[in-house]
Amino acid sequence: MTNRKTLFAALAALALLASPALAGNGHGGGNGNGGGNGNGGGGNAGGNGNGKSGASHSKSGASHGKSASAPGHVAKADTTVDTTTKVASVPKDKNIHAKLGRLNSLQRNINAYMNSKSKKFAAIQAFVTQSAKAKNAQAAADAAAATAADAQAQLNTLNAQLTALQANPSATPAQIQALKDQITAQQAIVDADNAKAAQAQADADAATVGTDPASLDAALTDMANKPVDADVTAWAEGVLADKIDQMAAALQAAETP
Repeated sequence: MTNRKTLFAALAALALLASPALAGNGHGGGNGNGGGNGNGGGGNAGGNGNGKSGASHSKSGASHGKSASAPGHVAKADTTVDTTTKVASVPKDKNIHAKLGRLNSLQRNINAYMNSKSKKFAAIQAFVTQSAKAKNAQAAADAAAATAADAQAQLNTLNAQLTALQANPSATPAQIQALKDQITAQQAIVDADNAKAAQAQADADAATVGTDPASLDAALTDMANKPVDADVTAWAEGVLADKIDQMAAALQAAETP
């Protein structure tokens, strides 16, 4: 019995001794260093985690910044002019006058064309003279055609007047006959003018013989002492056009009484 009481008393004493320690450990778990370290560890973890995340974000932002600047850098590179590229120079045309040789004489005044006795100049002289005649002949044909057209217009007017007069109940037979006589006379004029116009055009067409491009090339070749190419021919056509006009005016003046 005594042993049992002694055992219980010993257990109770152990319990009392153990209670403050347990209570201290429990309190320490909540507020002690262990809890402080635990909370601090959590804070550090959170801080480090956020810091690394921020650093990662910052690095990401830096990468983004570099990436954003990359297109501008590429665009700048694309717009750089390659200074090593060489542009082929276009050769200048040879001076036309150096190619003309004797044909430079085509620039002489109109009197030289009309009075020259040079055999080398004869073919060109003939070409210019014939071209001037053809020009005057065509001008005459155009004038004859205009005259015939005017005569036809007058005849058309008389015919219209006759139609109106015949429809007029108050018109007399004498008035009608007088108008018919005018029409007959005008018709004769029209026929004559048409005949003149036709002949003038035929003369103009005949006058063009010897004024075609082939005749010009032959004349130029006969006079030239250098090869005649397309550039030379084009130059000659421009120069001779003015000479032909001057020759035509001279011939027209000579034919005028």
